Amino acid sequence: MSESVSVRLPKELVDRLDNLAKQTGRTKTYYIQEALLEKISDLELVYLAQKREEDLRAGRSRTHTLDEVIEANGLADRV
Repeated sequence: MSESVSVRLPKELVDRLDNLAKQTGRTKTYYIQEALLEKISDLELVYLAQKREEDLRAGRSRTHTLDEVIEANGLADRV
């Protein structure tokens, strides 16, 4: 299921997008989706890592040692 989103873009960017779409025979929507799919992964990594660090520093989260993970998951006899 698709959802529509409205966004304002600078004229120069719209012109470049129009040109790319015309030159390749693809739609502007195709290129916008491709660009967002690529960039959103990068943003997720950065911002989620920052959030994790904030939670750790504020004491809202903690890290676990490898030994704790092994023990908690019943993997001790596999190592």
